Amino acid sequence: MNRAVNTLRAQEAWRAGITGKGITVAVLDTGMVMHPDLQGRLIGFYDTLSGRRTPYDDCGHGTHVCGIMGGSGRMSEGWYRGIAPGVSIVEVKVLDRMGKGRRQDMLTAIQWVLDNRERYQIRILNISVGTVREGDYRDKKLVEAVEKAWDAGLVVVVAAGNMGPQPQTITAPGNSRKVITVGSLEESRNLYSSRGPTANCVCKPDIVAPGTNIISCNYHFQRNGESAYCKKSGTSMATPMVSGATALLLQKEPWLTNVEVKMKLREAALNLGLPHARQGWGLLNIPKFLSLYIQPVNYGIKIADGSIHPPKV
Repeated sequence: MNRAVNTLRAQEAWRAGITGKGITVAVLDTGMVMHPDLQGRLIGFYDTLSGRRTPYDDCGHGTHVCGIMGGSGRMSEGWYRGIAPGVSIVEVKVLDRMGKGRRQDMLTAIQWVLDNRERYQIRILNISVGTVREGDYRDKKLVEAVEKAWDAGLVVVVAAGNMGPQPQTITAPGNSRKVITVGSLEESRNLYSSRGPTANCVCKPDIVAPGTNIISCNYHFQRNGESAYCKKSGTSMATPMVSGATALLLQKEPWLTNVEVKMKLREAALNLGLPHARQGWGLLNIPKFLSLYIQPVNYGIKIADGSIHPPKV
């Protein structure tokens, strides 16, 4: 997270007093434990699997995602702070202890978010989940559900999937034309981020963010003295970085619509000179996204082909 924060320059927002405070993100995932870095962040919990009312995470994926998006970094003295450390979280458990789930539970969760959006003042929906059978009629229902949430005004941010580097590997519901689909900035030879276009010739992903070897909250932190943090990779990790950045923007400009947020992402993205099917519009650039005045910085981003691409700030 320390490297990701530097790459995206999230600290520029924090210095301006922008932390995502007052903005709520609904996270559809494996659940969340009350990690010290997430204390005070969780304001709602819904379990589609067993109906439990007490927050829990029997897999760890959801806790890791929430830490990336809104962790305070308390256990690391700020070193592994999330992108929007002031954001509020509503966690909806849709995946089991193996990180697997059913489409019907996803549909139920999305509808629950829509039914409770006013209660929790939800502005953003983070979905670090994807299916692997794009084009299936059941996936179509999932796409229709996220587009219903988008049409209701939520900023829907979805993982592109980890089925790359072949083309047409974007997973559902990230293959929706409307939602913001996030790929991973691949800084190694391990090329996994799903590539566009979709089977319906929609240009995806929309944007990329760091997703490889991200250290964030560990759900085992209270067991056997294990570390408070762990490392995971995937577009699941890149997605909450964009959701966190969106929370920063909406704190600063709460009147923005989801379409305006998406257009600002496009205008602010840092072009890495890669094909659209790999980078979308480019790398998330938080200061430009938030229209903050910053001094240009001359640093390069090393990508998977070994080249250095200087940012055009």
